[in-house]
Amino acid sequence: MRDTGSQGTRGIGGTLYTGVPEGWVYTGGPGVWKLPVLFGILMLLVNCCVQDMNREVVKTDCATTRIPELDFEIPAFTQKGVLTTIEGIIDRAVAGLEQDQPVRRATDEEVASKIDEFIGKLKQLKEVHSSFTFIIDDPSGNSFVENPHAPQKDEALVVAHYKRTPQQAAMLGLGAEEANETPADPVEDLRNEVLQFNTNCPECNAPANTNMKLVQIPHFKEVIIMATNCDSCGHRTNEVKSGGAIEPQGTRITLRITDPSDMTRDVLKSETCSVEIPELEFELGMGALGGKFTTLEGLLKDIKDLVERNPFSLGDSSAPSKMEKLQEFSRKLLDIIEGKTKAHFVMDDPAGNSYLQNVYAPEDDPELKVEHYERTFEQNEELGLNDMKTEGYETAATSER
Repeated sequence: MRDTGSQGTRGIGGTLYTGVPEGWVYTGGPGVWKLPVLFGILMLLVNCCVQDMNREVVKTDCATTRIPELDFEIPAFTQKGVLTTIEGIIDRAVAGLEQDQPVRRATDEEVASKIDEFIGKLKQLKEVHSSFTFIIDDPSGNSFVENPHAPQKDEALVVAHYKRTPQQAAMLGLGAEEANETPADPVEDLRNEVLQFNTNCPECNAPANTNMKLVQIPHFKEVIIMATNCDSCGHRTNEVKSGGAIEPQGTRITLRITDPSDMTRDVLKSETCSVEIPELEFELGMGALGGKFTTLEGLLKDIKDLVERNPFSLGDSSAPSKMEKLQEFSRKLLDIIEGKTKAHFVMDDPAGNSYLQNVYAPEDDPELKVEHYERTFEQNEELGLNDMKTEGYETAATSER
């Protein structure tokens, strides 16, 4: 989908496609960016092959595009947002470089010659004689790269969410929150108090209140629950943060779903936890859906909603075969939720901060298996533990002086 006429249409993720000019993208509501509350997105497609050149891409104007093999970068705010393919992004880069070449050849032939050489490399890149890496870094979190294998995991595509820096927030026009915090009363019992602070709604950007409370989960640990209700648009959201430290070992929890009553089990999914349903060949990576404290039914419904909101299954640009595949997955997941199908539900949390209720506690649950394992180097790297020095740091600091 490129030119949609003067009225425009809504497609991927609520993105508005207008007729000015062909292929340009404007995100969010009327005159407002649709930004996640705190997180940007980094999408890395490794070992690109010929088929990957046809992957659809939504690239906003604040996204940076890189191809490390050519030391090539398209900085943020140098191009308008666009709905295209990877090949289309390379074509636009070539067209931009060729635009002023006649003037350069007349004024600086050496520079023009080097640019011609680089343009040749970009054109060869489209033929994919050798694999390369394609990276999109979008602080607004509104860019997408198509997963042609959805709802299965795309092994070639790595998606990471990160907290925006103050500089990135300023670049996006998001003002820093004013510090109006009052000192906490040391006598006050914070465990029984619901704290409230001002924020903006992630949907309509109107002022809203976020409530925060410390909750003790039986047979587990303390967590912090934050809930936001918007009076303007009615949007409601909640998020769970671990109230404790990272555990010495990772935790893998496996539940065999055999009865509809399993849907009522309490579930704490931390932001570092991944979810897997082997019978559906489905895996939800860490960071997706954020932290949640809900029931198993609630979490599975959130997963179902996430799959149905897949950007490339919406709008008139979606392929019928992909839509049928996603609809079939949704039907199978609904059968599990309604207790018509037995399945395994696996939670893997390298930080050890996730929990699935044992309805037989304090006795063992015959359908619930909890395993503790040593984290790999890569998992420690993702948690930021490899560079963390927890022993002998006082001696090291003294010796440096």
